[in-house]
Amino acid sequence: MINEKKNDDQVIIVGGGPIGLICGFWLAKMGITVSIYEKGTIIPEDLRASTWHPATLDMLDEYDISDMIIRKGSITPSWQYRYQDTGERAIFELNVLEGETNHPYRVQCEQFHVVKYLSNKIQGLDNANLYLNCNVFDIAQDEEGVDVHIIDNGEKITERCKYLIGCDGGHSIIRQKLGLGFEGKTYPVLTMVAITDFPFEKYYDGLSGVNYIWTEKSNFSLLKVPDRWRSGITPIQGQNPKDTLSDNSLESHFQKIYSRPGERYNILARGMYQTHQRVTETFNLGRVLLAGDAAHLNSPNGGLGMNCGVHDAINLSNKLYKVWHGSDHSLFNLYTRQRKTIATEYVHSLSDANHRRMRQTDPEVRREIMNNLKEITSDKRLMKNYLMKSSMIESVRYAESIK
Repeated sequence: MINEKKNDDQVIIVGGGPIGLICGFWLAKMGITVSIYEKGTIIPEDLRASTWHPATLDMLDEYDISDMIIRKGSITPSWQYRYQDTGERAIFELNVLEGETNHPYRVQCEQFHVVKYLSNKIQGLDNANLYLNCNVFDIAQDEEGVDVHIIDNGEKITERCKYLIGCDGGHSIIRQKLGLGFEGKTYPVLTMVAITDFPFEKYYDGLSGVNYIWTEKSNFSLLKVPDRWRSGITPIQGQNPKDTLSDNSLESHFQKIYSRPGERYNILARGMYQTHQRVTETFNLGRVLLAGDAAHLNSPNGGLGMNCGVHDAINLSNKLYKVWHGSDHSLFNLYTRQRKTIATEYVHSLSDANHRRMRQTDPEVRREIMNNLKEITSDKRLMKNYLMKSSMIESVRYAESIK
């Protein structure tokens, strides 16, 4: 038996990650009733995104969310590309962005902190609800609204809403039920992450808060979050990916970063995931909309994906508010034009270039890349131009210019 509920004067959001929660919080603060359905039973403290770029922090100033991110995270005023063996590096100083942003720095704050914070904030609002252990399995829309079919803690229910937003990730059931494709590519190399509490900054000369480092045959990254370092690892060619995350392999990895004879590293967490570059054909279809990974995926190199999703969420929320109060539905077409353009022309382009640059192993090509990066960092004008793109300030401004 299906329990049907017909409180349709609401927006339903599928997915309780950072994108869904930001979308829901924004809409609720603007007076729209919101129900958020998340299939998980708890908020996982996982190894997902940790980078918050200046443009995103600026957006999140509106409801003081950026203050929480700064409080919980590590401010990163510079980042670098580096040779492991010689220490040669190109350092990008984000203070050249002063005057362009309220936050001329990156912040490394793992996304679960934001999810926990927003979950608590949403629970305190009269017009917003977050439901866990709720699996959306089908949708049906008409001219007046959308029926959302849900398994709620084992019980089948149907909720109705005026608009439905899919923020349910790369395997989005909402995108699938719309019959939309997800064209693009899958990167052949898995992305791996390991976390340790060893204070590298005390022993490893010249580290920035974010470091992209070439070894002789491979590469790794080191990102500082409070009380720990996250390391991104690329398996050596021919190595079994699972072996890369074994205790002995991770111990060897960290010992090569900083040798501690007779002492072992404390590994707090480890994980691996497949990475893709994909985009769906439209982010809006009727009364159903998509944001974040449900609409586009990219390489994690550069920390652009979650930030792009946040920009989707705020752009969409502001447009939905206008439509809710009488503006034409064509605003949703503008949402797709703006955000799909940014996903493909900016985020895909930059993240793919970052991905290829990090995984370059040819010494001559590496030398050419490093010389180019050092030329950029030696000239404040060139460095500012580069950082306006990589910090996503330029993409936000460009999106606003698309009509």
